[in-house]
Amino acid sequence: MRTPARAALSGLAVLSLASLALTACTPSGGTAASGGGSCTPKDNITVGYIPKLGDDPYMTTVRDGAQKAATELGGTNKVVYTSPSEATGSAQIPFVQQLISQKVDVIAISGSDLNGAAAELKKAQAQAIKVITFDSDVAPDARSLFINQAKTDELGTGMLDSMSNLLGGTGEFAILSSTQTAVNQNAWIADIKKRLGSEAKFSGMKLVDVVYGEEKADVSANRAKELVTTHPNLKGIIVPAGISLPAAATALDEIGALGKVKLTGLAPASLIKKQIQTGNVQDIWWNVTDLGYLSFYAAKAAASCTVTGKAGEKFDAGKLGSYTVGDEKTVILGPAKIVTTANVNEFAF
Repeated sequence: MRTPARAALSGLAVLSLASLALTACTPSGGTAASGGGSCTPKDNITVGYIPKLGDDPYMTTVRDGAQKAATELGGTNKVVYTSPSEATGSAQIPFVQQLISQKVDVIAISGSDLNGAAAELKKAQAQAIKVITFDSDVAPDARSLFINQAKTDELGTGMLDSMSNLLGGTGEFAILSSTQTAVNQNAWIADIKKRLGSEAKFSGMKLVDVVYGEEKADVSANRAKELVTTHPNLKGIIVPAGISLPAAATALDEIGALGKVKLTGLAPASLIKKQIQTGNVQDIWWNVTDLGYLSFYAAKAAASCTVTGKAGEKFDAGKLGSYTVGDEKTVILGPAKIVTTANVNEFAF
């Protein structure tokens, strides 16, 4: 039998627990978003963008897409764009610190590696700054959402299928990636290697080398030429890097090797349109402006406390429609396309 005093204490405990539960709820009734306790909804937001390289045309196109979304939303929604000069996680750290000091509402980062800036991003979360990634991820516990241009395995699959088509299913090929720590490129390369070893249709193809262009056009051009010299039977190169594919295509074209060696990978289609039209180059691509646009709407949803990263959550992305958070707190822009002579004119960038 409970005494009156004990019953009163029990009632107070229930009320306290109820109060705590209400404090931790988001406006949509979900749990509080990751990154420092309860979530305070914010209407007009400032999103600080940290690319891998500030002057990379791909990244500036993402920025422009984000700015379109901010303008469309009106109010004082704002994009702040920073400019790392090296594609490393350590080079991104000062920019995370700078955005924390500016008290932005959201940091949107394209990770140069998984863990390089993760500790600083967690500090941002601890100060109630939401963190999302786009294009290339960081450690999952250092961000709320990853806005991916396409499913990782679809991109690896697309590049290998494209290379196989260009080579007629047989021959030696190499990979010219960006940096050894690039999260997205490493995931695509792992998928390519897995399929090579497990699918009979690729039995005639042989991966002979993986080299790195260090996110620099001149280095990438030299690496492409070196691959042709080092491997005299080389028939193709997969280049999963937006700076490196145009550089490699131009370099091989200049020395008369393009055609003998065919290229595919990821790059703005407009930068290699001429080479694509020869039939010696293909490209796996998507609407980059839309990636930036979607990332800002995702940042808005996170800052508004309507999205916490839980699978199944939905948010509005303006002209792109509704998006749903998938596994591992990932949002997919949509399927990429293989760009060939037949459809190259569809891509403005």
